[in-house]
Amino acid sequence: MISVEEHLASILSAVRPLDRLTLPLADALGLTVVEPVAAAVDLPLFDNSAMDGFAVHFSDVATASAASPALLRVVADLAAGSAADPAIACGEAVRIMTGAPVPTDADTIVPFEATAGGLADSLGTARVTQAPRGPGAHIRRRGEDCPAGAELVPAGVALGPLQLSALAAANVASVAVSRRPRVAVIATGSELVRPGSPLPRGRIPESNSLLLAALCSRSGAEVVLRTTVGDVDDDLRRALDEATDAGADVIVTSGGVSAGAFEVVKTAVSEMRFVQVAMQPGRPQGFSPGDPLMFGLPGNPVSAAVSFEAFVRPALLAMQGRAETGRRMLRLPASVGWRSPRERRQYLPIRIVEGAVAPATPQGSHRAGGLAGAEGYAVVPAEVEHIAAGDLVDVLLLE
Repeated sequence: MISVEEHLASILSAVRPLDRLTLPLADALGLTVVEPVAAAVDLPLFDNSAMDGFAVHFSDVATASAASPALLRVVADLAAGSAADPAIACGEAVRIMTGAPVPTDADTIVPFEATAGGLADSLGTARVTQAPRGPGAHIRRRGEDCPAGAELVPAGVALGPLQLSALAAANVASVAVSRRPRVAVIATGSELVRPGSPLPRGRIPESNSLLLAALCSRSGAEVVLRTTVGDVDDDLRRALDEATDAGADVIVTSGGVSAGAFEVVKTAVSEMRFVQVAMQPGRPQGFSPGDPLMFGLPGNPVSAAVSFEAFVRPALLAMQGRAETGRRMLRLPASVGWRSPRERRQYLPIRIVEGAVAPATPQGSHRAGGLAGAEGYAVVPAEVEHIAAGDLVDVLLLE
């Protein structure tokens, strides 16, 4: 057997970056930026009011109190979006709304809450009953959030809603991103039938193609083919040709890579290298470094899911130029004990209850039902054969 790290290293060494595209922000959700993205303007763009209230000279209100209010004449009214810059003399104020540009003559904002009349009595005279904390109170200064030219999103980051919002606020209209990898998913097995079909003896519903296609989509890929074939070499070869014709950058198969008599991927895909990896589940693996890349994953559902996490997902992210290709890991106590296989790294589907880890299902790579409750995988080193309640374990979190 080879280690997980050895097999992954051989896979990543075969990965090549995908083409780059320049897209408007609205079309870039989920894509990975391939170069740093900087703010095009200062954030904020100009000094603006953080409160609804009055723009004033601090010296006019520095000693204001309920017992001795400062009386100011209101000389103008500013709404957000206004381009006006009214003059403000001593003893005067401008009513101003949140987000409006602060007049050049003002150095402080007094919120309505610090006046006697509030909004209801704000057009003639402002009666300030509470002194601001100091000059500049309630003013958002130009560039205090992010100056123009500062990096907002580094290369290798996937663009989510928050990143897109920040870029739009900084007046960025388009971004350079990696295109999505095109992936074909082929489930193999003569026992497989479409979910919801009649189930004669020996047949089972096919779930791996849906599992793997969904995992690929969650990893930023475009699934161009999802199909199922029986354990017939010619049928698999035709599906592989269809995947190539569809422009697949990656082909993922499930099943047909173990030690049985009808292992169709082993017999039909001569260019694939088959190895035994020191992991449970997912020991038998296949990979071809050509174009397209081909992954031969085991057929049991938990094995397929774990193998995807260990090998396919990092490759898909690397193709897109993602800076981080691993999942977030936590170290949590086990709520119960369990055994781990000798000399193989264990990936056990788990759920997290009150901050502790429990198996999501009894151990077994065929237990597809247990995946429904899994929040992650406990990752147990190959040299550890037993986890006791209270032991700290590494947990790979699924998002």
